[in-house]
Formats: sequence, structure tokens, C-alpha cells
Amino acid sequence: MGRVETKRERFKRLATIRTNAILHRLRVLGYCANRQPYDYDERDIEKIFSEIEKKVRETKAKFRFEKDSQFRL
Repeated sequence: MGRVETKRERFKRLATIRTNAILHRLRVLGYCANRQPYDYDERDIEKIFSEIEKKVRETKAKFRFEKDSQFRL
């Protein structure tokens, strides 16, 4: 029977896979920068990257550790 994967090992394994998938998709999105087959303007680019940056901020915020706060009067 195989060794049980720790929470840390599982996180590292899945985070690596998922991060590489995102990086790959960003590279693929970069192919759209080729003006030969595509037509776009600055508003299109701003809309795309604004949404990507918004999602990055939202996702990053989920990883932040909240300080232990105790109730006080």
C-alpha cells in the first residue's frame, strides 16, 4: 500500500499542475497578439487584462492569512 500524501504534498502537487495550466493558457492567449489574423483595439486589450488582473487579485486574497483576532469590548 502506498504512502499517504500529506496536505503540504497535495497542495504542492496540485498548485504546480494548476499554475502550469494557467501559464500555458496565458501563452495561448498571447497568440491573439498577432495582428495578421486578428483585429483588436486598446479597449479590447484593456478589458481582457482588467478581468484577468481582477481574478488574480481575488484569488490571491483567498490565500492571505487573517490575523487571529480576539473579541474585546
